[in-house]
Amino acid sequence: MYDVLIIGCGVVGAAVAREFSKYNISLAVLEAQNDVAMGQTKANSAIIHAGYDPETGTKMAKLNVFGNELTAKLCKKLNVSFKRIGSLVVAFDEYDQMHVNNLFSRGSANGIKDLEIWSREKCLKEEPALSNKVKCALYAPSAGIINPWEYALALAQTAVKNGADIYFDSFVTSIKKEQEYFKVSVLNGSSYYAKYIINAAGVHSDEIASMVSDNAVKIVPTKGEYYLLDKSQGTLVNHIIFQCPTEKGKGVLVAPTIHGNLIVGPNAEYTKNKNDTSTSASGLDYVAKMALKSVPDINFKDNIRNFSGVRANTLDEDFIIGESNTVKGFFNLAGIKSPGLTAAAAIAKEIVQICSQSGVVLERKDNFINERKVVSLKSLTADEKNKLISSDPKFGRVICRCETVTEGEIIAALSGVLPAHTVDGVKRRTNAGMGRCQGGFCSSRIVEIISSQLGIDPCEVLQDAQGSVILTKRTKSGDTV
Repeated sequence: MYDVLIIGCGVVGAAVAREFSKYNISLAVLEAQNDVAMGQTKANSAIIHAGYDPETGTKMAKLNVFGNELTAKLCKKLNVSFKRIGSLVVAFDEYDQMHVNNLFSRGSANGIKDLEIWSREKCLKEEPALSNKVKCALYAPSAGIINPWEYALALAQTAVKNGADIYFDSFVTSIKKEQEYFKVSVLNGSSYYAKYIINAAGVHSDEIASMVSDNAVKIVPTKGEYYLLDKSQGTLVNHIIFQCPTEKGKGVLVAPTIHGNLIVGPNAEYTKNKNDTSTSASGLDYVAKMALKSVPDINFKDNIRNFSGVRANTLDEDFIIGESNTVKGFFNLAGIKSPGLTAAAAIAKEIVQICSQSGVVLERKDNFINERKVVSLKSLTADEKNKLISSDPKFGRVICRCETVTEGEIIAALSGVLPAHTVDGVKRRTNAGMGRCQGGFCSSRIVEIISSQLGIDPCEVLQDAQGSVILTKRTKSGDTV
């Protein structure tokens, strides 16, 4: 029995959980998958947008700009990787130049500070790898890059530290209003009761809304495919490079990642299957072709991973945020497409305020915990490293050579608040397996560590989501596995 129950633990659901955990209420989150950030949050451009794209006066515009400010503050408090590197929207012809001018005016109206329009000469001076066909560009210094799953995890961990319950593998099958409570049933047979429900189910938010006969949400799932290039390409550009947006979205970008790689993408294709995260030759060919228009010297031979994500687009141009028109106590956070990652913290504040106006009694806690410490050997000084290794030699044993992740860091990720229990869960918490070899050398050792630390058979260790089996049976007997 809970006061507030949140459905979905992507970055938006996690941010809402953290915001509600500031108050003396009983709070829970139901997540269909076996970890935080398994949907849109796991597969996106990892960009914190400045806020010049959304139309002035929309929820999206307000929450983008406010969210940009909040994200920087939260990342500092919660020890999340974030860096303001600025963005450029490049123009290649007169039509693009007009669009850049419009974005400058809109961004200024949205409250973005320090916007500039750079000349061709300035663009090529600051970004020598840009196409020499560039005419001008909109520069927004407040744009940044982030580790999105680390951000979502930090928000969720903070919520748990402050009393929230998070239930994984909890696929919602029905929601029924029983007098003053909602009864929420999940696939594993459990049931949960709550006075208020927050629908933050991403691409499945329309299905959740329909369970209470709210048909105002209609998701149009849109797939975007990406290249992730090796760190040898990571310094090719210094800023986030956008092309002028179209009706399909912000277009194909080229940007450094927070870990020093180069990300290129996405395209935008409608998909009937909300869980379709496959990639295609045609989709990736399009991404490469469009990216080379901006940065001709990208070496796609240095690609180390392709992936795709499905965005929760709707026919509505704005975010859908608020109480259902048909069921009191049921609140939708739907159509949270880009810039949803940027806006997440601001969306959380917005929905908490709306809930308060609709009857949720909110009394502030006196002892709210708002910090998180994570040990990363690479970020320590030489003296700090030596001290840590002296206290625990496992921090001196490198498991992932590409990213210099140690056994001590992996073991730490398998314990504590919302610990990992899969290979990719370890990857999201430590970056082990994210390097050039993509886990080719370290994955087997990580499986052994997970097996040993969690006391399970190696054949029970999963790559990521339920069903992603790595090992099926033992092929040798004796001391060697």
